[in-house]
Amino acid sequence: MRPRDLDQVVGQEHLVGAEGILRKALSSGMLPSMILWGPPGVGKTTLARLIAERLQRPFFTLSAISSGVKDVREVIEQAGGKGLFARSAVLFIDEIHRFSKAQQDSLLGAVEKGTITLIGATTENPSFEVIGALLSRCQVYTLRPLHEEELLNLLQRAMTTDEELRGMSIELKQIDALMRASGGDARRLLNTFELCVKAALSQSTEVVITDALVMEVVQSNAARYDKQGEQHYDIVSAFIKSLRGSDPNAAVYWLARMVEGGEDPMFIARRMVILASEDIGNADPNALLMATTSMQAAQMIGWPESRIILSQCAIFLACAPKSNASYMAIGAAQAKVQASGDLPVPIHLRNAPTKLMKELGYGKNYQYSHDGEGHFIDQDFLPDALRGTVFYTPGDTPREQAHSALIERLWKDRYKRS
Repeated sequence: MRPRDLDQVVGQEHLVGAEGILRKALSSGMLPSMILWGPPGVGKTTLARLIAERLQRPFFTLSAISSGVKDVREVIEQAGGKGLFARSAVLFIDEIHRFSKAQQDSLLGAVEKGTITLIGATTENPSFEVIGALLSRCQVYTLRPLHEEELLNLLQRAMTTDEELRGMSIELKQIDALMRASGGDARRLLNTFELCVKAALSQSTEVVITDALVMEVVQSNAARYDKQGEQHYDIVSAFIKSLRGSDPNAAVYWLARMVEGGEDPMFIARRMVILASEDIGNADPNALLMATTSMQAAQMIGWPESRIILSQCAIFLACAPKSNASYMAIGAAQAKVQASGDLPVPIHLRNAPTKLMKELGYGKNYQYSHDGEGHFIDQDFLPDALRGTVFYTPGDTPREQAHSALIERLWKDRYKRS
């Protein structure tokens, strides 16, 4: 059922539709190195193959799970050879987020020179998993989970084109459970559908797909924990929401599910570091210290003992006071930057390392805060257009109420919300 050309690709209209950015790039014959980021089963590998075929370029593929720097260099050497291979080959790396820094570094020269066009596939946020130097040389294209209509089209195509299925009489009486089970993953959908057809044929000569049949099949065949599938996202979501919701019992349960399923301990630890700042913040600054230290300790100790460290951290975070004030503050500030553009830095705050800058008034009238009473002097630190703009609104926890009192005492009415 793998598509043979772009027109057969289900979903991803924003990339391969009539006005899709990738289709336009292919039409021009100019293909940038890229990272395809999206959940499992949405067509990352398929898209890479179709791109190479469309441009009639040699296609090399590596898996980050089983390949090392030596494999990368061999492919680059082969791709940079004579004639057809020179400066034109496509190198597809599946699960590129699993490549180490050294492995990713080994790609830089070839990508920069154009010896290869890199297409990396990842289910993880490339901002965190791909080194900056490589990321800056690639375009990032986000692939989306497939919608119900797209999944249904895929089923209809399977029933009319698959060698075995097209000879059967299949009735899709109910599809809700099938859609839920797929989780927007085409591969999971087709696998589940195939199992349902086989299960129906074992009981009758007619194939009638119902929600009850799907649930029976899914429950008897589902893996305990699929690190690359829907459960991966659902369980970590439940874990984070339990921490945010201050339920240590639920948090430990979902942590245990991930531990038993073989989840990467560093993935769990990273998520707790993010939560410590996003959902606790200055309500208890020790939360970020605990999460960061736990991540370092888990890395030093290794598995399985580090599960105890992760459990301690999870319980601490669940029981800590909560505040998202820091998270909201940076969001509000970014929105203001996007709306107001690059406002000039007030001249008294500018650095003046040269004589010319001093003559232009850079740094003039800046007052050194430590010279004031209580290490404070009332002066402007925001651009004039943003004077008095409030980004940080302290929460109602004791620590943040102390911040609120400090701001009010020092700045009087300057940062009062209207």
